[in-house]
Amino acid sequence: MHRPCLWHTWAQTRPDDIALITADTEYTWQTLTTQIHQLARVLAAQGVSEGAVVTVVSKNSPDVVILHLACIQLGAITALTMPQPCQVLQDKLRVLYGEGQRQFVWLSESVVAGLSEQDRQILFKDCQILKLQAPVVASTPCLARNAERRDAKQCDKKQIASIVFTSGSSGVPKAVAHTQAQHLASARGLLALFSFQQHDCWLLSLPMYHVSGLSILYRWLSAGACLKIGSGRLEEDIEGVTHASLVATQLRRLLDHHQPLRLSHVLLGGSDVPLSLCQQARDSGIETWLGYGMTEAASTVTAKPTDDIASAGRVLPNRQVQLKNKRIYIAGDTLASGYYHQGRLIPLVDEQGWFDTKDVGQWVDGELRIIGRVDNQFISGGENIHCEEIEAVLNRHPAIRQSMVIPVACEIYGTRPIALIDSPSDLPALQLPLWLKDKLTRFKIPDAFFPMPQQPQTGIKLSRKVIKAWFSDHHSEYQIMNDPQNGQ
Repeated sequence: MHRPCLWHTWAQTRPDDIALITADTEYTWQTLTTQIHQLARVLAAQGVSEGAVVTVVSKNSPDVVILHLACIQLGAITALTMPQPCQVLQDKLRVLYGEGQRQFVWLSESVVAGLSEQDRQILFKDCQILKLQAPVVASTPCLARNAERRDAKQCDKKQIASIVFTSGSSGVPKAVAHTQAQHLASARGLLALFSFQQHDCWLLSLPMYHVSGLSILYRWLSAGACLKIGSGRLEEDIEGVTHASLVATQLRRLLDHHQPLRLSHVLLGGSDVPLSLCQQARDSGIETWLGYGMTEAASTVTAKPTDDIASAGRVLPNRQVQLKNKRIYIAGDTLASGYYHQGRLIPLVDEQGWFDTKDVGQWVDGELRIIGRVDNQFISGGENIHCEEIEAVLNRHPAIRQSMVIPVACEIYGTRPIALIDSPSDLPALQLPLWLKDKLTRFKIPDAFFPMPQQPQTGIKLSRKVIKAWFSDHHSEYQIMNDPQNGQ
């Protein structure tokens, strides 16, 4: 039996409750649903219909949120991607659209303004550039009625709702396709343990073109709570917000700002989280959670409140995890339908339905400890070393904000780890080799420690590739080991 779309349900049961807060407008569930209906009609008038792929090139905005929901109502697929050079966008478009297929693209005003004349000619020639305020012509009421009938019943569980690109370990973009049901299974599994109620407000602080940002949207829809879309200035956007998904550097910036916060819950991700930061948040009345997840699993797979035990928490409802020779495999209701390529879905699971994450881990009293990526493993003197395993220990030092371990050539052992450290303290004063002595096996202790460079962070994670390039340029006495078989 089909159920109404969630925003339609909330509009019927709680029409006057605030659903969405933007920089200049507050939408109730009723007004938001009306906006979605209207935009669905506008899109239908431009030819968007069930199964069509709409590529959205933009940072977070109210338009992106409402556009995604309107596409769901039409049964269309939203392919979300970050603003990028035209050549990179064209590569993604070739993944999404086959020969002769209509290429529906929406570009935010800031993206259009940043295009060169040549880029505009290329995109506008090959793509149908959608408008969100286009007039609805008289010939489209049938399409509009079809859109409303879709809203009266949940779209097919197998109908793809979103595509998010992930580079994976190979660096080649993959288009990960999820249904609305898979996103909601992810949201509901987390919210079974992580408190988020109808009176709460979650800040859309991470980009929707990453699954970590898109998952916030489905937690909001599932709970029927409030979603806030900020301006990108975190210290201002956080006002009135109770929940946020942040990376460690964002949370630290908020706490160091010493402003009054309504914030009660933070879901941390992006890198291993320093214990000192979690303790600082706890002192401010903020409950911090951390977890482990990925694009293919619609975000979080395991999670827990932060504590003294170095693990990523227990497996959440609607997910399954198993280890084979310490390699992590996942399955369950949140797993993507496949990798999308020109209208076809390429399976991402093996014959038994398991997805190989290419991560390595171990069970610790029922909790999953992440050791590292298979491709971040290197061999030193015949012993396997994972960069992330060392980073996880370093990041628990009270004076370390963030760390990154990279492998360098060594005449005696073949390869050795060195560490780059972000800390307000002078590194020699930390006496890190001594501090690590009883926390890591001796051969895993880095041979040298260097200050972390202040590199611009282009995504939600610190780029190992960028840090390696910087280190190679500034420390030519070391040879970075980049062989995929020996620590990419």
